[in-house]
Amino acid sequence: MFIGRQDEWSVLSELADSRDPEFFVLYGRRRVGKTELLQRFCEERRAVYFQAAQVREKDNLRAFRDALADCLNDQLAASIEFPDWQAALEFAAERAGGERLVIVLDEFPYLCEANKGLTSILQRFWDTRGKKSRLMLVLCGSQVSFMEKEVLAERSPLFGRRTGQRKLQPLLPSQTIHFFEDWTVRDRLLAYAVVGGMPAYLRRFQDSRSLRENVTKEILRPEGYLFDEVQFLLRNELSNPATYNSILSAVARGEEKVGDIALMVGIDSTTANKYLSVLRELGFVEREIPITDPDPLRSRRGTWRIADRFLTFHFRHVQPNVSLINAGRGARVLEEFVEPDLPRLFDEARLEFVVEHLQREAAELCEDEIVECGRFSGNWVRAVGRTARGETVAAIVAGERRPALAELEAEIDELRKAFGKEPLRLAYGVTDRPDRVLEVERVPAGESL
Repeated sequence: MFIGRQDEWSVLSELADSRDPEFFVLYGRRRVGKTELLQRFCEERRAVYFQAAQVREKDNLRAFRDALADCLNDQLAASIEFPDWQAALEFAAERAGGERLVIVLDEFPYLCEANKGLTSILQRFWDTRGKKSRLMLVLCGSQVSFMEKEVLAERSPLFGRRTGQRKLQPLLPSQTIHFFEDWTVRDRLLAYAVVGGMPAYLRRFQDSRSLRENVTKEILRPEGYLFDEVQFLLRNELSNPATYNSILSAVARGEEKVGDIALMVGIDSTTANKYLSVLRELGFVEREIPITDPDPLRSRRGTWRIADRFLTFHFRHVQPNVSLINAGRGARVLEEFVEPDLPRLFDEARLEFVVEHLQREAAELCEDEIVECGRFSGNWVRAVGRTARGETVAAIVAGERRPALAELEAEIDELRKAFGKEPLRLAYGVTDRPDRVLEVERVPAGESL
């Protein structure tokens, strides 16, 4: 089952079908689905998919030769010893001839570990041979900071050579619903609340088991696939993850301001800001400015939140209880810490579904495109959007208890004062239908839900 990625597939197909040489960079966090996407794409093309390993350069060159020979069914290629990557790629360009040949170098950072000058070699190859060939060369990597600094950044020898790039993001909340066909909508939302939009994490949860059984098996035991995943991720991206761990723990516990985070961790605010900036570049945290702030670029009202659902779950429930989990007490962690937090997890997931709808699908109801969107701190108005014409849109999220009209109007009044006009009102509720998770209706001003 291959869920999502239609946009990315279209981009890759467009490049592969062009008549020009193409140099594409695909990168993103581990487990986000890069390899699956590229392997599936290569199955339908004249393509060489090569995944590098952390071995000597000669071993990777031999493995690439074997992949090339297998793809082209070329006995000559199978007998060649490439002295370096320049020779290997020039051979591939020659064998491409007048027909498109896709070359995927997955885990590209591993190749650069064995040869620090590889980006310069690739630059020379592309400038002298690649840009005159029928190759589509794809570089792929999971070390986000490396790919952005050593491949895409201006200082990189490869700067200006790529013809396209894409940072592969986790799946949208609405896309994750399709992984669990035998579950209720509520449990599907809770699964997203726990593991987020990472395809590899979602696939570990099997709908033949209950949600709670999956959480216990995959996360709350030392042998679980996801038990140590976050620490592995941090070690992969950061040379000294200890302080980053403490900062993420503080944010997961609800600290939102830099000063409060710094106090909790035991560092000064300037240092905390530097660590948070690195985490934001990696996509682990985000800084939110209230949409009602009149000067967002200079705002001091910004708050920090973890931008990844699984990181949130890990730092709330796994890291604080590592000793219990290692002692085989995962069932106790589930009962005493996770179960009581399920209502909050469900509420957070529901809000992310609402924000996605507001960003991507609410234009028809609002009769205008929504160009800006953000969370709102009300009990009922949970998100706010701004349309291209400058209208305000209030996303009202009601659970089992409906708001009294006076309560709702008090929150709406904040928006009136901030924007000087009456906001449009969209009321959101969760259905029991997987094909339409959210029920949305436009509510006239002055009417209760």
